[in-house]
Amino acid sequence: RYCRLRNWNTLFVCGTDEYGTATETRALEEGLSPQELCDRYHAVHADVYAWFGISFDHFGRTTTPQQTRIAQDIFQRLLARGFLLQDTLEQLRCESCGRYLADRFVEGTCPFCGYAEARGDQCDKCGKLINAVELKNPQCKLCHSTPVVTPTQHLFLDLPKLEGRLEAWLERTWAAGDWTANARHITRTWLRDGLKPRCITRDLAWGTPVPLDGFRDKVFYVWFDAPIGYLSITANYTEQWERWWKNPQQ
Repeated sequence: RYCRLRNWNTLFVCGTDEYGTATETRALEEGLSPQELCDRYHAVHADVYAWFGISFDHFGRTTTPQQTRIAQDIFQRLLARGFLLQDTLEQLRCESCGRYLADRFVEGTCPFCGYAEARGDQCDKCGKLINAVELKNPQCKLCHSTPVVTPTQHLFLDLPKLEGRLEAWLERTWAAGDWTANARHITRTWLRDGLKPRCITRDLAWGTPVPLDGFRDKVFYVWFDAPIGYLSITANYTEQWERWWKNPQQ
């Protein structure tokens, strides 16, 4: 509102981030399809913002054709420029359900503190992050059978390839003094330990499809997909969306 009052050219977008295991899990609990669940909660969120009088230029969502098109285009550009790797992950697979179990679909005993109801991504008692295959006595959250560790191929962002360029960019931006002390500390810690390849695919049905042979039964990991939502929501608002996101001089 301040920017608008100053007559600055302003775009204010937001939206619901709808893909991922949290949506699949909740949809199963409520007996709905993921799309039905997202339709319901998108309307709830929109009503809440309207009640608060928050005036978005566009309140969108990530389950749109524009999201698929832009996310897949970014993926193809990364692939063409050599910024993606293939590697094998050990994942839990439920033979009864016939599916790999994403972290929220498996529960077991925490390997650190012994809490019996730890999730496949984090223990709510001791707070430590967990790799699902590290759980003791793992159980499928859907059918309660015991899953087995199975290798599966995934795609990764080759972040180590960008480390040198990132460090040079950080030195320039840190010199400008616009970073908080906390943000600097966290970023320095990542660089001190060395960047690691980051997985961008998941063995799920609910998500943006991966447009590459050998991976077409997978979707993009929500943390790769979700930030692109700002671009696609802008694209749903205006065909000139690239002028907002690819205009560093302004």
